[in-house]
Amino acid sequence: MIDTHTHIDGEEFEQDRDEIIARAKQAGVSRILLPNIDTMSLLAMDESCNLYPDICSPMYGLHPTSVDADYQQQLQFIFEAAKVDKRIVGIGEIGLDLYWNDTFCQQQADAFKWQINYAIEHHLPMSIHIRNAFDLMYEVFSQFNSQLLVGSLHCFSGSDADAKRCISSYPNLMYGVNGTFTYKKSELPRIFAENIPIDKVLLETDAPYLSPIPHRGKRNEPSYLPLILQKLSEVYELPVDEVEQITDNNARQLFKL
Repeated sequence: MIDTHTHIDGEEFEQDRDEIIARAKQAGVSRILLPNIDTMSLLAMDESCNLYPDICSPMYGLHPTSVDADYQQQLQFIFEAAKVDKRIVGIGEIGLDLYWNDTFCQQQADAFKWQINYAIEHHLPMSIHIRNAFDLMYEVFSQFNSQLLVGSLHCFSGSDADAKRCISSYPNLMYGVNGTFTYKKSELPRIFAENIPIDKVLLETDAPYLSPIPHRGKRNEPSYLPLILQKLSEVYELPVDEVEQITDNNARQLFKL
């Protein structure tokens, strides 16, 4: 299994990161992709990838909730760091988030465009965070050749209409599934089953957030990935081993692992 989006480099794991990695490997996780958040998180991401080079790979980006008035300076710093890191597998975590407020809505859109351009220029896939902002995402995406938009809609939270539109309009995007997929009242299993083919699906945890059932409300970690895999198996009515193979192949193809 490949965890295509997790934050085990964060401070939540400072006391037991070795154990987290050991449990992940024991659970069958072969690769962990670490998206960056801002300039301050670069060091922790780099250190984690140095400590665990056999399983951790970095992505470089500026998270939408970290975008503020100085986003251009942050992006320049992040881009310079990305250029010299040969381990890089993608640009992320980037995107749009209007859930809490829209104070920096325009700056988020501008930062998103900058990072899409960088990803296209350097032939790197994106890990994209969209929350309460699909309409703005479409507006930003309209400024690019849809064939060049390559990446994952991490923690996809769109409606049926969003799923249909994304599948039909952006052929080179995939869709991240994490613990939210296991929640009893979630519409995501139905939305995926009816709209998104399994060859477009990626496994992720987004640890330490969004723990799957039965760990909801507790700190998440990559070793919980089999719980998400099991739910995908049920939803798509395919054997667990087959779903694991398909999602692994999807991740390897997208991130060139």
